[in-house]
Amino acid sequence: MVEQENGVAQRVSWELMGEARTLADRLGVRPAALILGEGSADLVAEAFANGARAAYVADHPALTPFTAGPHCDTLIGLARKYRPEIILLGATTRGRDVASAAATELETGLTADCTSLDIDEETGMLRQTRPAFGGNIMATIVTPDHRPQMATVRPGVFRLLQPLPDASGETITYKPKLDASALPVRRLKFEPTSDEGVALQSTSVIVAGGRGMGSAGSFEMLEQLAEELGGVVAGSRSAVEAGWISQRRQVGQTGQTVRPLLYIAVGISGAIQHLAGMQHSDIIIAVNKDPGAPIFGIADYGIIGDARVVVPALTAEIRERRAAAGGGTLSVAAMSPETAGIEAAGETEWEQE
Repeated sequence: MVEQENGVAQRVSWELMGEARTLADRLGVRPAALILGEGSADLVAEAFANGARAAYVADHPALTPFTAGPHCDTLIGLARKYRPEIILLGATTRGRDVASAAATELETGLTADCTSLDIDEETGMLRQTRPAFGGNIMATIVTPDHRPQMATVRPGVFRLLQPLPDASGETITYKPKLDASALPVRRLKFEPTSDEGVALQSTSVIVAGGRGMGSAGSFEMLEQLAEELGGVVAGSRSAVEAGWISQRRQVGQTGQTVRPLLYIAVGISGAIQHLAGMQHSDIIIAVNKDPGAPIFGIADYGIIGDARVVVPALTAEIRERRAAAGGGTLSVAAMSPETAGIEAAGETEWEQE
């Protein structure tokens, strides 16, 4: 289902559309977008460009602005009429609200906050993987007896496909039976608030700190490093619980899921709760004093050393290289151990996984 506000689709919708196309190709069916909202037909071309081969459009005044009831009723009506095999929604405030109510009414299963989706080769069923038991294990769940199979997926879990502007597909118009004047809940006013956490899912560089930073003051060095790289600072759950950084900047199972080009984890041991939120980053650099820290198991490069030594040295090196380059942005490629020159810190050792 495409989540949108004032005709602008949320990024997670197109992330899921790309994954839906992958799953549909394996099942031999066509991927479709569910576009709900008055005047939302303009999103059809965008849906096709992002992987849809069919678009079900429900254009009704009761669907704008968003309220859960009409969206849920429309989704249920679409599911009963067209009987889709799988329905995917973003694990957002809206997606969770609509998905749970719709699954209950459709008497089917729903797996929330998935971090991976796959198709079982033998049965053709959707394999839905998510953290369980407080994030200590990863559970794979299937829905063998009921349809549709439903899942919500966090923003940032799947990569956006390269849009194909000339792509096309079939548009199906759906007329929901809704009465805009009889809605039990109406949205009277909407005031957007600033959310510093939003930047985490759109930035290409994240510098994250964990319990190993030792104090809130230590995050200042991470701010300096992030500034040199044009990125933002984030934190693990431990850092948030210690009050060192805002919960809005938390990465992990109970925070946000991100996949930047570069993720630098400083003083983060690598509990599965945290890995679930950042393991799909393009390049992961871990800084930790403990050579046995689990974070090194998924890191592309690991720096064994004291963050108080490593981070200032890395920041200084990047600052010098930026100055030599005329103050431009330093490429992610320049972060490799072969070029970064961090060995001069004395207490640091590079390891490539």
